[in-house]
Amino acid sequence: MSDFPIFVAAGEALTDMIVQGPAQQNWHSKVGGSTWNVARTMAALDVPTAFAGAISDDVFGDALWQASEQSQLDLRFLQRYPKSPLLAIVHRTDPPAYFFVGDDSADLHFDAAALPQGWRAHCKWVHFGGISLARQPLAGKLVALAEQLKADRVRISFDPNYRLLMDERYDATLRRMTELADVIKVSEEDLAGLFRTDDIDAAFATLRSWNPQATYLYTKGEHGASLHCGEQSWSRKAPQITVADTVGAGDASIAALAYSLLHHPDHAPDQHLRFAVCAGAAACMTEGASPPSLAAIEALASRED
Repeated sequence: MSDFPIFVAAGEALTDMIVQGPAQQNWHSKVGGSTWNVARTMAALDVPTAFAGAISDDVFGDALWQASEQSQLDLRFLQRYPKSPLLAIVHRTDPPAYFFVGDDSADLHFDAAALPQGWRAHCKWVHFGGISLARQPLAGKLVALAEQLKADRVRISFDPNYRLLMDERYDATLRRMTELADVIKVSEEDLAGLFRTDDIDAAFATLRSWNPQATYLYTKGEHGASLHCGEQSWSRKAPQITVADTVGAGDASIAALAYSLLHHPDHAPDQHLRFAVCAGAAACMTEGASPPSLAAIEALASRED
């Protein structure tokens, strides 16, 4: 057996700076990043996992490193540079309003060539997404890595996870990553933002036309999700739960779908979808981007039988 991870998420790990209290005088920092959250979720399911990305060599990077270590991620894939941290400034929480600070920050200096030698021969799945694919020169490095992995027949998942910086300059990357991916996760909010339209059905049809062979996980928040494979589709309602918050729910759902496809290839599509939906719901039962355990997901899934 190899000691290399079989699942890798490549992209951004960042620090959320969240305003608290009146007059924007108090701020709270939290570790985060969509692709990093996907890695932590997969590791919580006891899959040998790494996050491939770069973080700063300061207190913000220290917090991300420690959280990665606590999540049992393979730290050989986490690079550190004496550059500034990538920050998400959340200056209003209801409704959310934010911007990113990261000019020449550490994440942009990620070097795929510096990853452990031989890792690609043992890896079965690599996940991409988030704002890392909208930030140059990092985006170009990640697309090139995805193209190499595709040639190696490594399975690829992609979650664009729309944010405000994904404007028309992101269009070519969106299309290329959709063409490369085997599994694509997208939400109604993603489609509206990425295609700059209110015609969500047309946006989803366009996305699927770029890669008709891919599997699409289409999430709809409290209304559940649907899974689309070729001409067939399956739908699942979300389990009835008490919601603590929805942070990390989408990341948990795509990680769970990848887990199910990797570990239970004989399961029917509806079973894969049920597991993904229940993972997203389980993530909503605790505050923050807390990866759900396998037991928590299975407990919800057993209620849905």
